[in-house]
Amino acid sequence: MERMEWIAPCHFGLESVLKREIQDLGYEIAQVEDGRVTFYGGADAACRANVFLRTAERVLLKAGSFKAVTFDELFEKTKAIPWENYIPKNGKFWVAKASSVKSKLFSPSDIQSIMKKAMVDRLRSRYHVQWFQEDGASYPLRVFLMKDIVTIGIDTSGDSLHKRGYRPSAGKAPISETLAAALIMLTPWRKERILVDPFCGSGTFPIEAAMMAANIAPGMNRSFTAESWANLIDKKLWYEAIDEANDLIDDQIETDIQGYDIDGDVVRMARQNAENAGVDHLIHFQERPVSALSHPKKYGFIITNPPYGERLEEKEALPGLYREFGESFRKLDSWSAYMITSYEDAERYFGRKADKNRKIYNGMLKTYFYQFQGPKPPRPKK
Repeated sequence: MERMEWIAPCHFGLESVLKREIQDLGYEIAQVEDGRVTFYGGADAACRANVFLRTAERVLLKAGSFKAVTFDELFEKTKAIPWENYIPKNGKFWVAKASSVKSKLFSPSDIQSIMKKAMVDRLRSRYHVQWFQEDGASYPLRVFLMKDIVTIGIDTSGDSLHKRGYRPSAGKAPISETLAAALIMLTPWRKERILVDPFCGSGTFPIEAAMMAANIAPGMNRSFTAESWANLIDKKLWYEAIDEANDLIDDQIETDIQGYDIDGDVVRMARQNAENAGVDHLIHFQERPVSALSHPKKYGFIITNPPYGERLEEKEALPGLYREFGESFRKLDSWSAYMITSYEDAERYFGRKADKNRKIYNGMLKTYFYQFQGPKPPRPKK
């Protein structure tokens, strides 16, 4: 099978988690950069990566990379790429997104327009036509410019991979599914251990944890743009990826995953989302304030996304809320807590300095993932 290069973008600061996921799928890493991981694989890699990766935002087929500091250079080097190897005569193609960082070419709209013209020029000469109907499969491009290096990927995913299909609606300030999965993977939590989210909102942390516990692939219940790429990816490879995912599911396991929220409507929505994901039987949701956070077992994990206080009236309530959270956590004397928040005084009101913190960009919002570690639980006796 022909070896291709694939690009998987992710949240800034979480590249190491995605790299490990890709290696676990059996693919060779080509490069790790800020916000993306490039890897090698055959056509099956597009199918398996889209279906199995929990922390990637999308999967792109790398079409080319080159240096360009003028628009003439961008045009000529884009035109030099063998687009006929990727896009059929009736294919629909466009530059869906262009981003530029520390580069002389910085206007996304100009980059998009010039690259489209260059592709049309190339394909006209190869297909000997003056006009493209573009009524076939879609081949949307995503372009990254970093320090004048242009990297071009053809998007195999379509909708971002955080759209698993189980969360049609979300509460206030939701955390994305891909970010939640990556943060869980940064902790030592495993499926046989207790997990509680006292600010569960639409249920993303508990649901992603339950899907991991049951080995449910995140992309097995949605569609992808590249499913219609008959010229590049054999349809049977998609069926094989889904068959593989189905064979790995084990949802008859015992778990202790809990989600609490003070808002009863939000809890009902979280339950519905869990049902949509097929993991409602693995999670206990309850309407409960953080002041009532408790658990009879000695060792466990809290992984949560508390309110940030984006509105002024909410910000005024944050000191009391984080103080209550900290007081409840101290009663769980052998537990570990992990929280992502942009609230600058989180540690102060929580009442304890974090053992570790990690800066992560949640969209344009700079947040910190605080880790308050308890003692390690004893190993189970053999």
